[in-house]
Amino acid sequence: MRFVLDPEMTPELFEELLSCWAEVTNADGAVGFVPPVTPDDIRPTAEKAFARTRSAGGPQAPDSLLAGFDDDGVGAWLILGDNGSGLRAHWRWLLRVMVHPKHQGRGYGRALLLAADDAARSLGLEALQLTCRGGTGVDRFYASVGYREVGRVPRSIRVAPGDDRDEIYMLKWL
Repeated sequence: MRFVLDPEMTPELFEELLSCWAEVTNADGAVGFVPPVTPDDIRPTAEKAFARTRSAGGPQAPDSLLAGFDDDGVGAWLILGDNGSGLRAHWRWLLRVMVHPKHQGRGYGRALLLAADDAARSLGLEALQLTCRGGTGVDRFYASVGYREVGRVPRSIRVAPGDDRDEIYMLKWL
């Protein structure tokens, strides 16, 4: 997998990212939606998210897109999100961390997070923070690549009536 920080946002790339997002969601990935979804369900959120990236919004945009490409196109991606505070300019949020379901179990998630570390260092950052949905086990994966839990908000994510999950805050110093 080849990772590119802030690739040019062409209409084709946008559609590949959107398709990946829908497929990850429909494979029970915790990336902001509850399945089943179509790309059109996600499109308004995606347009707003990508407009904030340098890929689509230009060099003054606050966020960066990190995309992983294989022979078939987009295989993994995430957004390094600006936190909006000059006092916290030394770190970023990792947002929408996802690996296409056809690549699950191949080490692409680990490769994506290590590429995020490299991208963050190239931007002069010192730390990365993310949140994840409790009850999925993904927090153990993040811990395996150096993130540590720094907080938890019980039952803050409602997946369905009667299915409330913790939001887990994790941090990695680079």
